[in-house]
Amino acid sequence: MKQLVFELAAPEPPAFANFVAGANREALAALLRLARGDLAETGVVIWGAAGAGKTHLLRATVAEAAAAGRPARYLADPGAAPAAVAGADAWTPGTVVAVDGVDGADAAAQAALFTLYNALAAAGGHLVAAGGRAPARLPVRDDLRTRLGYGLVYEIVPLPDADKPAALSAYARGRGFRLGDDVIAYLLAHGRRDMGSLVATLAALDHHSLALRRPITVPLLREWLQRPLEPDADA
Repeated sequence: MKQLVFELAAPEPPAFANFVAGANREALAALLRLARGDLAETGVVIWGAAGAGKTHLLRATVAEAAAAGRPARYLADPGAAPAAVAGADAWTPGTVVAVDGVDGADAAAQAALFTLYNALAAAGGHLVAAGGRAPARLPVRDDLRTRLGYGLVYEIVPLPDADKPAALSAYARGRGFRLGDDVIAYLLAHGRRDMGSLVATLAALDHHSLALRRPITVPLLREWLQRPLEPDADA
């Protein structure tokens, strides 16, 4: 059967609770300790292929740190690093700064990241960096590469397809509802297969089932996936 086309409801904000860890449990635990101020190392680098969940983990770390009362910032682009260094937040004790895409940093951003790392180290803060390569292979200046390599380094790996049914079932139990094997099989056959989309789908489907006061079954899932899209306002 041709895969169904559907739009997801607005995704939940990235958090540790809605990240399916799989083989990344050690990395998740380290980031949780960092966010809560329980990690000695200044820096943590996470790296891996696109779609593995690196951005989710960076934003979850920032959210957890902010909830713990720590100044925390997420930089979607390393090009924002110079402004972060110039701002007062860079020097506040305990600050957490998460920087995405460090392998794309230009010369100015690399210099700023080096300065930022040193400032955070002096203030008892933390720098969390994400990229597509391990620190030793990052195309950045040597002193920054060395700084990033000082701390903890984790490769973030996607969840294998064979592990997705158990992970989705566990996620559903964590939200307080049961997901039948037939529902999981249908979702994997006809929905997007990356875990971010699958988890967002389950969260939206949970809200939908609660609103209708109907259990999550294959007919409900099929009905929801095939629902007509909202008409374009300009059409």
